[in-house]
Amino acid sequence: MSFKSSSAVNSPDSSGVSRRSLLKSTAAGIAAVPALSAGRVLALAAPEPVAAKSFEFEEATIADLQAKMQSGALTAQALTKAYLARIEELDKGHVNSVIEVNPDAMAIAQALDKERKSKSRGPMHGIPVLIKDNIDTADKMQTTAGSLALVGSKPARDSAVAQRLREAGAVILGKTNLSEWANIRSSHSTSGWSGRGGLTKNPYALDRNPCGSSSGSGAAASGNFCTVAVGTETDGSIVCPSSSNGLVGIKPTVGLVSRRGIIPISHSQDTAGPMARTVRDAAILLGILAGTDPADSATADADAKKQKDYTQFLDANGLKGARIGVARKYFGFSDAVDKLMNEAIAEMKSAGAEIVDPGDLESHGKFDDSELTVLMYELKADLNAYLAGRPDAEVKSLADVIAFNDKNKEKEMPYFGQDMFVKAQAKGSLTDKEYVDALAANHKLARDQGIDGVMDKHHLDALMAPTGGPAWLTDLANGDHFTGGSSNAAAVAGYPNVNVPAGFVFGLPVGISFFGRAWSEPVLIKIAYGFEQLTKVRKPPKFLPTMKM
Repeated sequence: MSFKSSSAVNSPDSSGVSRRSLLKSTAAGIAAVPALSAGRVLALAAPEPVAAKSFEFEEATIADLQAKMQSGALTAQALTKAYLARIEELDKGHVNSVIEVNPDAMAIAQALDKERKSKSRGPMHGIPVLIKDNIDTADKMQTTAGSLALVGSKPARDSAVAQRLREAGAVILGKTNLSEWANIRSSHSTSGWSGRGGLTKNPYALDRNPCGSSSGSGAAASGNFCTVAVGTETDGSIVCPSSSNGLVGIKPTVGLVSRRGIIPISHSQDTAGPMARTVRDAAILLGILAGTDPADSATADADAKKQKDYTQFLDANGLKGARIGVARKYFGFSDAVDKLMNEAIAEMKSAGAEIVDPGDLESHGKFDDSELTVLMYELKADLNAYLAGRPDAEVKSLADVIAFNDKNKEKEMPYFGQDMFVKAQAKGSLTDKEYVDALAANHKLARDQGIDGVMDKHHLDALMAPTGGPAWLTDLANGDHFTGGSSNAAAVAGYPNVNVPAGFVFGLPVGISFFGRAWSEPVLIKIAYGFEQLTKVRKPPKFLPTMKM
């Protein structure tokens, strides 16, 4: 589904142990990382300067585009053609966020233009969307999670996400690159890299990392290669790339959006969600994606809990009277980020928010071990179940994928191995006591003694914390350089989390997270929109070769 191996939460707990160090230590003794190719040069070439042409639809919103299409000033065909040309101009050879374009995109747009003459399907009619390459589409595109092991095989049917997008009249423009297998393969990975897709770059500074695993969706939406995008998250993989690429990202409550047809990691944490340049566009897309699916039991309550239109909660004064707890223990990994967050807190106070500072989780830092245990068990069980349903895939199980990677290590493992896969393969079934106890601990610590506990204690509407730090330099030789972040509590609890751009550090975007109780998307969207309208810090990227100091 989507997991940053450090979950973008490298901030130390009370014992000074981080998720990144945890994964590194647990990898030791499991299996030796396959040897890298002898003499391989791992240094990245300096990115070339990009001379971007002006783009008519830069920063265009869904409402902007719908108004033009409804008036007849624009067609879905013309819009789709413009985005495809921009992908060809700026993405190809530069950002590398799109792993594959949809060969049927123009035909789909043409059909939607014809249909518009008699009716509109709603706000997404004719809107070009990019979706992550772990979301099944039963069309001419592939779904590979970035792995060569799935190249050539086709899903039997559309995922629920793709089905809902098509029904809403969206133009699925293509698939985005990702951290291979949603960044769960290795504890030493480089986010944004996959064997099939290569390396995705950050459009603000091409030598910087876009964060993972929804790296392509983040870079593409930020770079105006689509109107909106869909990412997936297990822990951090919507909110971190949204933060690093200056986007709004909504990680919904687990069970609000169906996971049917999405290559999984963890059924207790996986979800898909919107990534967009504005809160309004993210809210529109969430309303399209949400809903019950009989094929995903976790969504049984989704129809009862969802909102048909999340834009009804957009209130420019959404911060007024909102009680927001500051999860201070997620601070401290960066002086510059702390300064930015403290300025944001002051602005929220000026807008009438009631700030409870600190508003820390009692269980902060206590569920790293249990989360990792659950993910390893569920990865094996869930991926095996998914692969068994790919009719013509060469690999039918996690064991098969491990064997494929070993056989093709020159292409699949030139920079990092598959220690996490090996660890997961060694796990037993979901009836094992170790798993059952770890899952129970996750829910107790992240919910009762975590988000619900602190919100009950202080009567809060939401919690806030820095989503992460500014994008780090991509380093294929050593892997990711995570600094810190706050995604794990909402991820482990299965609760919603909304990232909003908060400002810039040395020209690189940094986001703020608002998270809260299960099914609290309306409250979080109201607060997020109030913050966005108060600050309005989003600036489009300029595709610089490196960060300007």
